[in-house]
Amino acid sequence: MRLPIETVVEKYKQPLFAAAFGVCRNADDADDAVQDAFIKYYQSDKEFDDEKHLRAWLIKVTVNRSKDIISSFWKRNRVSWEDYMETVTFEMPEDRDLFSAVMKLDDKYRTVIHLFYYEEYSVKEIADILGSRESTVKSQLSRGRLQLKMMLSEDWNDE
Repeated sequence: MRLPIETVVEKYKQPLFAAAFGVCRNADDADDAVQDAFIKYYQSDKEFDDEKHLRAWLIKVTVNRSKDIISSFWKRNRVSWEDYMETVTFEMPEDRDLFSAVMKLDDKYRTVIHLFYYEEYSVKEIADILGSRESTVKSQLSRGRLQLKMMLSEDWNDE
């Protein structure tokens, strides 16, 4: 199965951007990672079993490219996620608090939290995407949740 590039871009640009932003914590870097993933799709002749396979492949390419970007020289010359957050609108104040807490997590926790809750991947699928063991993903989810709980309960107890 192969979809036209226009269809792929329209259908997957938002979830890929969200995944890339979770890793890069920078809108420009996330845009670059997503664009690179679409270019790789366009240039490849890879056939996919179904749309689920295509989506997983795109996210894997995007996450890997995002990791490459943040380890580059340009990482040191970027706008912070806090500055970007000022440009984002949230429907509810709690959404801003949750977003801020998730962005403060270590990369490994932030990525699995994003893929599990926002992209709705199973632990097995996340392990496949990240090239990790399921047990590793489970422990990262558990530790990420615990850190979020601690951060958010501190904020709520302060109010």
